[in-house]
Amino acid sequence: MNKHIARGTNEELSINLLKIDTGIEDDREKQEGTKAPAKESVTMLKVAQLELSSAFPKDDFLQTNEWRRLLIEFIPTSTLMTMRLLCKDWWRVADNFIDGMIESGGMIVYGGKDIWWKEALASEERHKLVLQVVFLLNITKVGNKACFRAVNLVVVDIPEGAESIGARAFSGCSSLTTVYFPTTLRFIGVGAFQVCSSLDNVDLLQTNLQEIGGWAFWGCSELKSMVVPDSLQTLGNYVFVSCPKLVSSDISLRDNNAVVAHLRSQKS
Repeated sequence: MNKHIARGTNEELSINLLKIDTGIEDDREKQEGTKAPAKESVTMLKVAQLELSSAFPKDDFLQTNEWRRLLIEFIPTSTLMTMRLLCKDWWRVADNFIDGMIESGGMIVYGGKDIWWKEALASEERHKLVLQVVFLLNITKVGNKACFRAVNLVVVDIPEGAESIGARAFSGCSSLTTVYFPTTLRFIGVGAFQVCSSLDNVDLLQTNLQEIGGWAFWGCSELKSMVVPDSLQTLGNYVFVSCPKLVSSDISLRDNNAVVAHLRSQKS
């Protein structure tokens, strides 16, 4: 361990790192499910950086890129793009970190385009290495097969402004346990979360969701809870088939209306 880091106590380090990791999430909850704008995120990160620095002696090390490279290992994936806005030094360190993760195959930086079958199948082996996905902040959609069969992807945080999740965007992401949906979401495409067999909870209540395509959650065998908004009007075929833990056995998973009525009754 670097001698400068060793001067701080483990307790202080843990507390302040936690502030960085949870600050944006706490702010989101205070805003009733909405995500903080980038400007507010930058402000919170600057405050957290100052608080973290106070855990250690005030010396020049805290202003070096060596310190930034150590700290960035603890930054949540969903805020990496925001880190680039802090200052030029953070921009360089964040970009180098992202580049390294991309080169190793552990990260995708996604800009919103659709992926066609030929390209998706060609990328299947590379997608097996993916641990994290960073979305560009200005995307309006998560395109078709964006993270197709990224079997080691665990958490996804879709940014505000995204209105749709394309066909099979996360199909076969068998380790996926958590998805944060934006309030702007209006549409989930065919098979978008098909065979996400570790996904156990889906909260869409704060979204403006109007349509879920067929087979969207087909094969989500561990899905136990889903909350849907009143804006939801249209569902395709077999949205919930092979989700045996979602409703009681007396409700047919092929009957979308019955399933949605049950989910809404659980909300109340």
